[in-house]
Amino acid sequence: MNTFTESEERQELRKAVAKLAGKYGGDWFAQKARSGEKTTELWLEIGKNGYLGINIPEEYGGGGGGIGDIAAVCEELATAGCPLLLMVVSPAICGTIISKYGTGEQKQRWLPGICDGTSTMAFAITEPDAGTNTHNITTTARKDGDGWVLNGRKIYISGVDEADNVLVVARAEDAKTGKVKPVLFVVPTDAAGFEAQPIPMEIVSPELQFSVFLDDVRLPADALVGDEDGGLAQLFTGLNPERIMASAFATGMARHALGKATAYAKERTVFKGPIGSHQAIAHPLAQAHIEIEMARLMTQKAAALYDAGDEFGAGEAANMAKYAAGEAACHAADVAVQTHGGNGITQEYGVAGLLVAARTTRIAPVSREMILNFVAMHSLGLPKSY
Repeated sequence: MNTFTESEERQELRKAVAKLAGKYGGDWFAQKARSGEKTTELWLEIGKNGYLGINIPEEYGGGGGGIGDIAAVCEELATAGCPLLLMVVSPAICGTIISKYGTGEQKQRWLPGICDGTSTMAFAITEPDAGTNTHNITTTARKDGDGWVLNGRKIYISGVDEADNVLVVARAEDAKTGKVKPVLFVVPTDAAGFEAQPIPMEIVSPELQFSVFLDDVRLPADALVGDEDGGLAQLFTGLNPERIMASAFATGMARHALGKATAYAKERTVFKGPIGSHQAIAHPLAQAHIEIEMARLMTQKAAALYDAGDEFGAGEAANMAKYAAGEAACHAADVAVQTHGGNGITQEYGVAGLLVAARTTRIAPVSREMILNFVAMHSLGLPKSY
């Protein structure tokens, strides 16, 4: 087998997802987003076809595949103009953590709904005053009889209005040492004391961002996922898949932008022949294509390492993939707008909105600066800077 080519099975998966997404397409997706509607129809069809939970064990309704499979699904959807942000969150972060650390009963309760799309799960880690520094999380979990009580605030939490539950990262005090440690809880969005407010965003997306308030939210003991002493290891289980998925999301968006620009460059004529015959147009498109393919290759490497169980290797590759994909997406979106000239700024041609969306991939779920910190420290062995 050629190790630089995905398996035939993965390639067939990509074709099937691309075909399904093609029934909907970028215009449909943008119209839904602009009118404040949801893309539930597409979400449920992906679930029904078995693509949504492809990375989750078969006994819970999943496909038994790896993170590379769900990343391929995410990328092909984005390439078709339907970038579903909640795919990064529900099956990849929440699904992975629950599959690995949940009890049999918890897996049975939450995973089938994540797989078929009928019960989406959001993920809440970011806080207004903590940002990238997860050690500064102030959302607290304290034991109260048999259960727990949560208090705190989260920000930029995707899709809370579409989710039945949110996997919340909180901090609990270790009774033995007095130190705080991260703990994970599944919180129903209709729980008493749970409130979510939408954040107005410039990005055109059917999936909204929310501020979440937890005010004395009472949870039963079985809302706790994993060992309450499991600490950062349990949390990081979801963060490598998040970076890999974010890379796939970004490269798919970049491919979509480049596809639109290339098609336009082939048909638009201003002087003699199509504008794509001019190197001033052709070269930036070619450069964007090269950057996208390099980012895709790194994303596939990260997924392969993760699926092989190499946590550290996957962490390094996932960070690099996320960096490369964010840069490729920003460049592709910019080139797409420039190729279209004045048409690039209209709603009709559907590329201007990609500028803000692509820009987000340099920031979330981890900023390019923090990735450079990681690479400087872990890959190059330089002193820690923060």
